[in-house]
Amino acid sequence: MAARPYWRGQIRLALVSIPVEIYTAVKSGAQISFRQIHEPSGKPIRYEKVVPGIGPVKAEDILKGYEIGKGEYVLLQQDEIDAVKLESRKTLELTQFVDVTEIDLLYYEKPYFVVPADDLAEEAFVVLREALRRTRKVGLGQIAMRGREYAVCLRPCGRGLMLETLRYADEVNRAASYFRDIDDIKPDSELLELAETLIDKKTAPFDAKVFEDRYVEALEGLIEKKRRSRGRKIIEDADEERPRGGNVIDLMAALRKSVDTPARKAKPQSRKTASKPKKAPATKSPARKRA
Repeated sequence: MAARPYWRGQIRLALVSIPVEIYTAVKSGAQISFRQIHEPSGKPIRYEKVVPGIGPVKAEDILKGYEIGKGEYVLLQQDEIDAVKLESRKTLELTQFVDVTEIDLLYYEKPYFVVPADDLAEEAFVVLREALRRTRKVGLGQIAMRGREYAVCLRPCGRGLMLETLRYADEVNRAASYFRDIDDIKPDSELLELAETLIDKKTAPFDAKVFEDRYVEALEGLIEKKRRSRGRKIIEDADEERPRGGNVIDLMAALRKSVDTPARKAKPQSRKTASKPKKAPATKSPARKRA
């Protein structure tokens, strides 16, 4: 089944309009979902929408309301909200272009893939993509999606374009207020050299497959242990707390030891699945048993 567009509309640059479709570029990873349970009965807890003094109400009797005074609301139907006229609901107008490196990473929020809506739009789409690539610029504009207007940037991505929603200025905290208590000191040159050597030693091409959500697997293991224990409380042994900065007596010795330690190459670990694992050949060591 083909993916459904998250947004349909047009990119407008001056007098040029390009029909496009936008698709989400990321998806949620594996998660452990918990339900709230009433312990004495073992039954799941349900939530009902109730009105004080009346009790449970039907979904069709519920409207959205904006409080303008204590106990006083302006009620709105969903179709009234949907009918709010905002040009960015269907048009992404590129109003400014900036250098690729000019936007702080702190402002980036969520990525989307952008493709031409049809064959007729493809030529103009490719021209815009290549123009952005050659000039090393990103286009800025605003777009309305799912009940909110976002500031966005548009950049080349392979054969297509990538749209990234940006946080507004009032959504970003100023870093200076958090860093002002850090002393302005000049690091020792030999320490700095050792730290750079350690960084060089651990430098490798980025591979997202190397990183796995180990917390999900740990929770799966805990759930399995709990199931087998028939309700007995299980507390895993906590790792020994790592020494804080105040306990580092000799930074020079610690860095030298780190540099001298052979680097271990990180290997990607496949996620555990519910399917039965294949039997390993006789020449290989048997597969590790699941906890």
